Amino acid sequence: MKNSCFPLAYRKVAYRRALLNCLRPTLALALIALTCASSQPLHAQAPKELHIAAASDLQPVLPTLAAAYEHATGIKIIASFGSSATLSQQIINGDPQDIFLSADYVHPEQLVAANLTTSNIPTPYAHGVLVLWARHDSPAQPLTLNMLTSPKVQKIAIANGEHAPYGLAADKALLNLGLTDKVASKLVVAENIAQTAQFAESGNAQAAIISLTIASSPHFRELGSFVRFPPTTYPEIRQCAVILKSSKNQTAAQDFLNWLTSSAIQQNLTKFGLDPVQ
Repeated sequence: MKNSCFPLAYRKVAYRRALLNCLRPTLALALIALTCASSQPLHAQAPKELHIAAASDLQPVLPTLAAAYEHATGIKIIASFGSSATLSQQIINGDPQDIFLSADYVHPEQLVAANLTTSNIPTPYAHGVLVLWARHDSPAQPLTLNMLTSPKVQKIAIANGEHAPYGLAADKALLNLGLTDKVASKLVVAENIAQTAQFAESGNAQAAIISLTIASSPHFRELGSFVRFPPTTYPEIRQCAVILKSSKNQTAAQDFLNWLTSSAIQQNLTKFGLDPVQ
């Protein structure tokens, strides 16, 4: 059985600020330059804000992209982060959002099936990468996937596979590596991938199975190190988006998705820990 552990620390504003502070200013400037050069058409009555429900793996990514987009268009992005399952359920329950950026295909497809989206096909915008991360002072160091079974490692943070696509990918990776039974008693389950990272960052776990977006951010690179899971060990993490029918800014929302999937932005995604969809 997996252990459940939900410390209050992850809810603190300080953690979210730490993620925001780790963004690369130079990359932001580069993206701004790209967007300004893209000559994207602006609509005469463009909204001042777009509200986006975004998967937790995008916490280190979306603020920089949002800043670049606002600089290019004048439209401010208001983001809400959480597990893909939680966000999709909130949308079903009437949460007012313009766009849903999920960490998978399944949850956007659920909204399509519920007739809540403007398109009958979710739009892929990135591919996710699964990694094992640990602090430099963790007993899991020197870090390898084999350290998951080491007696020195007592707790391994993992996201809830029923709520978070990266958690599901982690479950599959452990199974395909023949590690499920060997590490089952060590697993500490978090609600989403950002909380999973916080467990290991705070020392409540000696290692965490998280997204490359978080592990490759400057803050987490300074604090620890990571190794990738072989991509053949887990299902493709195809991150998809949908625009909500309830949005009053559907045209502007489509403009944002067009920008996000443009070649100028896609070719920079690897700097954020995501693979492009092309």
